[in-house]
Amino acid sequence: MVGRTEDGAAGSGETVCVTGAGGYIASWLVKLLLARGYTVHGTVRDLGEKKTAHLRQLEKASENLKLFKADLLAYDAMAAAIVGCQGVFHVATPVPSGKITDPEREMLGPAVNGTTNVLKAASAANVRRVVVVSSMVAVEIDPKDWPKDKIKDEGCWSDKEACRNNEDWYSVAKITSEQAALEYGKQTGLDVVTVNPAVVFGPLLQSTLNTSCQFLVYFLKGGPDQMRNKLWHIVDVRDTADALLLVYEAPEASGRHICAPHFISARDLLDLLKSMYTEYPFMSKESICDMDHPAPMTSDKLKKLGWKVRSLKETIADTIEFCKKAGFLEDVAGNPCRFPDIYNKI
Repeated sequence: MVGRTEDGAAGSGETVCVTGAGGYIASWLVKLLLARGYTVHGTVRDLGEKKTAHLRQLEKASENLKLFKADLLAYDAMAAAIVGCQGVFHVATPVPSGKITDPEREMLGPAVNGTTNVLKAASAANVRRVVVVSSMVAVEIDPKDWPKDKIKDEGCWSDKEACRNNEDWYSVAKITSEQAALEYGKQTGLDVVTVNPAVVFGPLLQSTLNTSCQFLVYFLKGGPDQMRNKLWHIVDVRDTADALLLVYEAPEASGRHICAPHFISARDLLDLLKSMYTEYPFMSKESICDMDHPAPMTSDKLKKLGWKVRSLKETIADTIEFCKKAGFLEDVAGNPCRFPDIYNKI
């Protein structure tokens, strides 16, 4: 998937920093980097066993992984983690739990200032390239001056004002921080590339249910919430990690990279799950509301760099198998399954 040197380890001798190393995508990226011979500096907000055990257990972690306690908004701590690194993967995103009452303070400020801190520290450390993880929400939401039937590529940007009006603060934060990162690269000469993953499925390395797996669990278990028959783009977490390493290692990579190989409507996803499994109650088709489908996004730019992906069925099967083993599919008395609110915003 990514070019290797003759000894089989592409990153031998290189040190890279991964921000938010304990997260879903970041954990798989750390695992991949260690397997490829990189030394990894991982930033986490909490060095406690509960948050970092899954990282410390990775192969080669004891000798090649160093964890740093660093908040995105604490420049000095972030700079200490990046010193001595040749590359940086900025994966961490502030996601407040619960309802946002002050979006500037809780979401937008931290996202943009956190990204700027990482980029400034990367400049000071003279790193070779910074890979910033953005999101499909920075590409596909009500783009201005983009015909509905035209395939969305890296030139397409979501309408920030439409997201603001919808109080979709996660998307506003992602659009703003990706724009700030690319602009910082232009202004300073720092080599900054971005990756825009779709909804990420696949097994977890940590033991807590995350929002995107909760999305899939809702289809299987059902509950009180309605959703739109949206055209969902999906990518495997392991393929996302491959994409991040690929754009770091490929000299010709530049700018944005959409990471969204599969697309399927909510109703078709429900039908696919029903064809694969029979033992679940499933959500009802009636709770999926009609909506128009604009043209999908394309991941051709990444594929031209040599990116290969798993099939959607394999990704779904691996995710559900993991959720089953982890007990995420069991019913909790008096606690109905809910569809994550963030997905009704985007």
